[in-house]
Amino acid sequence: GWVNSRRDHGGLIFIDLRDYTGIIQLVVTPETKDSFALAESVRDEYVLKATGKIRERDPDLINPNIETGKIELVVDELTLLNKSEPLPVNTHDDGEKSSEEMRLKYRFLDLRRPSMQNILKRRSEFYRFIRNYMYDHDFTEITTPILANSSPEGARYFLVPSRLHPGKFYALPQAPQQFKQLLMVGGVNRYFQIAPCFRDEDPRADRLYGDFYQLDCEISFIDDGEVVRQTIEPLFIDLATKFSDKKLVMRSEPAKSFMEKSNSIPRLPYDFCMNTYGVDKPDLRYGMELIDLTEVFQNTDFKVFKAPCVKAICVKGGASLTRREIDEFTEKAKKEGAGGLAYILYTDEGAKSPILKFMSENEIKGVEKSTGAKTGDAVFFGADDRDKVNKVLGQLRIAFADHFNLKDPNEVAYTWVVDFPFYEWDDKNKKLDFGHNPFSMPKGGLKALEEAKTDADKLALVADQYDMVMNGYEVCSGAVRNYNPEIMYKVFNILGFNNEYVESRFGGMLNAFEFGAPPHAGCAPGLDRIFMVLESVENIRDIVAFPKNGSGVDLMMNSPSEVDQIQLNEAHLAIIPEDE
Repeated sequence: GWVNSRRDHGGLIFIDLRDYTGIIQLVVTPETKDSFALAESVRDEYVLKATGKIRERDPDLINPNIETGKIELVVDELTLLNKSEPLPVNTHDDGEKSSEEMRLKYRFLDLRRPSMQNILKRRSEFYRFIRNYMYDHDFTEITTPILANSSPEGARYFLVPSRLHPGKFYALPQAPQQFKQLLMVGGVNRYFQIAPCFRDEDPRADRLYGDFYQLDCEISFIDDGEVVRQTIEPLFIDLATKFSDKKLVMRSEPAKSFMEKSNSIPRLPYDFCMNTYGVDKPDLRYGMELIDLTEVFQNTDFKVFKAPCVKAICVKGGASLTRREIDEFTEKAKKEGAGGLAYILYTDEGAKSPILKFMSENEIKGVEKSTGAKTGDAVFFGADDRDKVNKVLGQLRIAFADHFNLKDPNEVAYTWVVDFPFYEWDDKNKKLDFGHNPFSMPKGGLKALEEAKTDADKLALVADQYDMVMNGYEVCSGAVRNYNPEIMYKVFNILGFNNEYVESRFGGMLNAFEFGAPPHAGCAPGLDRIFMVLESVENIRDIVAFPKNGSGVDLMMNSPSEVDQIQLNEAHLAIIPEDE
């Protein structure tokens, strides 16, 4: 094992030796002359081999902090297997934690920490738990290609130049979407794999850069997303309550009215989520819903509230916020597009706010009645167009929950979000774009697409798509798939893509759909994010063996790196300097 620590007590030397099973104390005595001399020279993380006799420790020397604390090994022979340079990072969980950059640069050392060893073992058990569930439910595990073709799925691809076909590129798949649909055409009834996926997206605390893993699964001969949801939902519940020891909760009263399909997990429409929580991935471990006050202020003389939409959130205990804290929340609201942040504090002395003098008595009473505000609470307002109000208050809801510690890491709140818009408006490019992905079935099929004449009609189209949300994270996406070539052409035609474009990008799928493609549906839970929540880890890089840093760089292996000219020539590539 490795030397975890060494203590020289003059006549005796104690070494805590660590391997994958834990720590045992070695006792080296002067009688073993060579071993004692070696023990005097060893340092942390030296690799040793020790043989000797196990004995019980004296009762007053028992160490209750380790599993082997009742015994020790009295060394007959100590052998040095390898030395270690002075450590650049801490390999213990106690003491000062090394910086993330250093931990990633020396990840092979950081992995020696017991907490990291435990994470790796737990992740292995996590995969086994999932695989057992899928096998028990008659899914067949099938791997799909890594070198694939690109398709418009919402994120940048990693491209791989072809040496044999100059000027052409493979793409690392963002998901095995097309291949799993082709497996359904090929006669596979239930498919799954723990699939590596690749996306050139900016990293975040809850999203790895470059590659991640998802449980990719698909079922043939179904045209109802509820079948998929009911098939995969027990796995989510078991992961929280059996693999982990979390408590399932549901603290949002409005959400509970959507639980007719399940005793544990509601199905919330997308529009309901946006209007009630301000986001399409609401954390339901707490309430604090958005309350519509537009009618309360419909005849107001208060200029700020003369807006298409007025909403508020009631923050329990919010009257304790200091002026400085309110200013910080105001700045957050402004960053989300608000002009400011109006509020009322309900104190022991009554309601207090700079805006009260602009409000009528009926408006003040209407706010209190609608929000249910009591002494000790605070009400924060948003007034603008509905989408902006939802966005601002939705982010404030999350910020207030963080401030008041409403996100209990020992609890899990799931919800399915359903009925997503098929198309959405791209403000940057001033045009329609896909809301989720182009491979899903629009509700109403071809008829609904043909009847959508205006942009408003097209934006009203609903996709048979669904997301699983876990503690405010989107951890799974799925859909009833589009298996009809005519519909496939039409959904792209609406965005201005002609049939030739569709055939050039999806020729393999379209060709397959001409030969008796069955209806099918599926989903793809993101395993890294789910595991992060189950293990109560805040940074997703801490649950992966070899992650890249926040800039997408592998500090340990020095990638990405330059390649030599011979490799560029073989790939038929040239580097264009940035100044050109």
